[in-house]
Amino acid sequence: MSEIQNRIEQLAAEMASLQKQLVKEQAEKRQGAIDQVKALMHEHGLTVADLGGRAKVAKPRATSGDKRSAVAPKFRDPATGQTWAGRGQKPRWLAAAIASGKKLEDFAI
Repeated sequence: MSEIQNRIEQLAAEMASLQKQLVKEQAEKRQGAIDQVKALMHEHGLTVADLGGRAKVAKPRATSGDKRSAVAPKFRDPATGQTWAGRGQKPRWLAAAIASGKKLEDFAI
């Protein structure tokens, strides 16, 4: 492999690592905000209805005639952001990356 190819792979790995870190930190920040809002609501005796919103209501289960819901993606291309849920035929970007020597685990979210 050429030096340029090695550098490209190194940068792609760094990008994937940073992307995972970003998602983790965004989730932590979001959870902190949720906890803060819940504490304030409890402190002041507020409900979701007081805020003008609606509480989450459990959705009825799908019957055999209903369309299936979307599946969360399990793999992401760090270069383009394209995703794949791991069902059906592998997308071209993933098949090409695997053919070039990468592992499926390298793209796990």
